[in-house]
Amino acid sequence: MPSESIQNTTTTPAFLQGGGEMGALIREYDWENHPLGKPENWEETLKTTVRILLNSAFPMFLWWSKDLFMFHNDAYLPALGNKHPKALGASARDMWAEIWNTVGVVAEDILENGNQFYAEELYLVLERKGFPEETYWTFSYSPAFDDNGDVNGVFCACTEVTKTVLNQRRIRTMKAIADATALVQTLEQACQTASDILSHNPQDIPFNLIYLFNAQGSECKLVGKAGNIADDDAPDLILIKGKEAGAPIRRLIETRQPVLLDQMTHNDAATDVASGLSIPGKAVLLPIFRPGQDEIIGLCVSGISSFLEYDADYVGFHQLMIGQFATSITSVQARQESIRQQKYLNEIFQQAPVGITILRGPEYIIDLANPGVCEIWGRNQVDILGKPVLDVLPEVADQGIKELLDNVYNTGTPFIANELPVHFERDGKMEEVYLNFVYHPMRNMAGEITGIIAVAININEQVEARMKIEEMNRELLGINADLDNFVYSASHDLKAPISNIEGLMKALVDYLPSEVVQSEKEIPRVLNLIQNSVDRFKRAIADLTEVAKIQRDSVEDVAKVNLKEVIEDVKLDFERLIREKDATIDVQFSDDTVVEFSAKNVRSIVYNLLSNALKYSSPERKPLIKVTIENNPEFTVLCVSDNGLGFNPADESKIFGMFKRLHDHVEGSGVGLYIVKRILENAGGRIELDSEPGKGSTFKVYFKR
Repeated sequence: MPSESIQNTTTTPAFLQGGGEMGALIREYDWENHPLGKPENWEETLKTTVRILLNSAFPMFLWWSKDLFMFHNDAYLPALGNKHPKALGASARDMWAEIWNTVGVVAEDILENGNQFYAEELYLVLERKGFPEETYWTFSYSPAFDDNGDVNGVFCACTEVTKTVLNQRRIRTMKAIADATALVQTLEQACQTASDILSHNPQDIPFNLIYLFNAQGSECKLVGKAGNIADDDAPDLILIKGKEAGAPIRRLIETRQPVLLDQMTHNDAATDVASGLSIPGKAVLLPIFRPGQDEIIGLCVSGISSFLEYDADYVGFHQLMIGQFATSITSVQARQESIRQQKYLNEIFQQAPVGITILRGPEYIIDLANPGVCEIWGRNQVDILGKPVLDVLPEVADQGIKELLDNVYNTGTPFIANELPVHFERDGKMEEVYLNFVYHPMRNMAGEITGIIAVAININEQVEARMKIEEMNRELLGINADLDNFVYSASHDLKAPISNIEGLMKALVDYLPSEVVQSEKEIPRVLNLIQNSVDRFKRAIADLTEVAKIQRDSVEDVAKVNLKEVIEDVKLDFERLIREKDATIDVQFSDDTVVEFSAKNVRSIVYNLLSNALKYSSPERKPLIKVTIENNPEFTVLCVSDNGLGFNPADESKIFGMFKRLHDHVEGSGVGLYIVKRILENAGGRIELDSEPGKGSTFKVYFKR
């Protein structure tokens, strides 16, 4: 007994100890009758490689010698399938004959040239489960060397990624169905669209039929079809009640579970689904339930790939598929109900005394436009429904309307306009129309913004009447201004003459003899009258001076404003943006530069110019903003130059218009420069622009001295 024990341990080489099932099989293998001979006589490199792979938990194999004899570990066994255990010691050329035209080329190249090879998600059709199976692999092939350092085999570390590839493919299919059916309007469109998308995945869905039940539940109608199934084999109607209904359909309705179908022909009555339906291969009959309920609303006949097992993942994919069908169907039904309600509302809106339109989605599709709004637009109601509003009214694209719509749609904040002038092309010519209108976000049941409701009133008559009144007011203001100027001038220009008169009168009194002044009764009285008149005149001038002073002081809060202090203060507002963009603001004028202007308006001007220079910077370079001063006899000129995107000089008039924006990649309302221009013009100044696209812009602000 001791001698037998010693003999057994000595006949098992140390490198073959352990290794699980494959270690045991290698130890039990009849190597004496194999070309490689006894393991103890193998080359040391072969022994080492076999020991490494046997003790690894990662799938590995070795094809040794020019004959590519096979060694592998337990982790590789699932890859072999029914090729195990006969694969051990067999030639890879014979064992993997079905894929040798793919992997064999690589293996032979390694044997001949010693090259390495790596592949991700390589498609291989394997014969390992009794049928040609679709599989995917990520692996590396590398040369295996003998004791002399020569290439004498192929070593591989691999992992099967079939499940991952299939799941990703199926998820893409589901997402495509969800995206494509989101906006369809009819059940037929939804089901046929879904079927068309499934036809792009023939690996999982060789063919597909979708049937929907009628209201009575007595028959179902074909509403979706795709794949390798003939028209004659897919009837338009299938009975689902009564004796004429096929056994599989009856079983589906009774059990409310999927039913597997084998290949059948018209003559195969045992597996016939219903009269006229013939399946070209293996398939599954799937019930379609109303979401969240036990009510069957239809059925799906889905082909099953002959290259895949119908396993739990495949079943799960089919469940997701019919779940998506159900969601799409009920969504279309909900949209149809919404359309019905919208039609009812439309009838009400048509009679409204104001302009009403409903714009759907981010493209602002015109779902409704009542006669009132069509009259405002100057458009025919029949020609505009279902079209984007900017296609119907292209003339408003440059008038800031799209920016207003985008802001309401993206933020959910309503917009209210009063007396906004909008130009419409009516009867071939542009007409200015003044509107009071509201843009209000339209939301679905989930609170998501789906469009915009617009209500508008044409107020041209009111505006014209107001303008006439304003014209009269302007005339009155002009008269008042002239009167102010007269009062101011009179209060100053009359001071000298009255002072001269008073001086001459005193000189006259001094010239007359005292006895004359005192003796004659008329002369003192006349002198007293003259003095009283002079005093009254002086008091009148004093009153005029005070009135002029009060009127002029109330015009605006003009003060001496230090420009550098304003710029430094505004820079604090943009500190974060300056840091993010690594911007430089170079102020090149003295600390004591001042202008006489409204302090708050100076800050508004500087804020807008620096904001634009930072926002419209070029992504190709760091922002550099230079602020300089130019002086001339009439104006102090503040110059703000940047190296940003720049503008086309031809667009200068648009830049200073209300709601005009030439770059849409940053947020903004397009009113800043309009406000700056108005502030300056009201104060007797102006703003100018010098710009070149791609190089930058220079704004010059003229403060009247």
